[in-house]
Amino acid sequence: MKKVLITLVVAFASNLFYGQTVFDQFDGQEEIVSVVVNKKMFELMSKVKVDPSDKETQQYLKLIQNLENLKVFSTTNTKAAREMKTVADSYIKAAFLEELKKVNEHGKQITIDVKRSGGNNQLSEFLMFIEDDANGINRAVLMSLTVFLV
Repeated sequence: MKKVLITLVVAFASNLFYGQTVFDQFDGQEEIVSVVVNKKMFELMSKVKVDPSDKETQQYLKLIQNLENLKVFSTTNTKAAREMKTVADSYIKAAFLEELKKVNEHGKQITIDVKRSGGNNQLSEFLMFIEDDANGINRAVLMSLTVFLV
């Protein structure tokens, strides 16, 4: 029991120190297209010079500055799509995400799950999974967005 506890602590601690997520396993796989945007890129985007009187743009820049990570993984490979779905479903349960929306229309299934923080007024995490069967091509897309809350 002691070994199991130590292993779990080390596993979770390494995720905190290295910023790895359960979805990073999909990055670099040949059959999966991945786009990863990290905190530094969001910080650069938020430093764009804009008219100080444009309040709406100022709000968008503030929002961008608080984004932590954006990860998007897409595949048409059936095996990889099943793996992405399995990992996403497990993560949703383990991270206690709540289902925000579910759409099932014309062979397209979309689920959106979130983690709320700050008295339920703020989102700290957004996870979307899309399964689409269009024109005989099966596609799966997994999108994870995390927000840094102050």
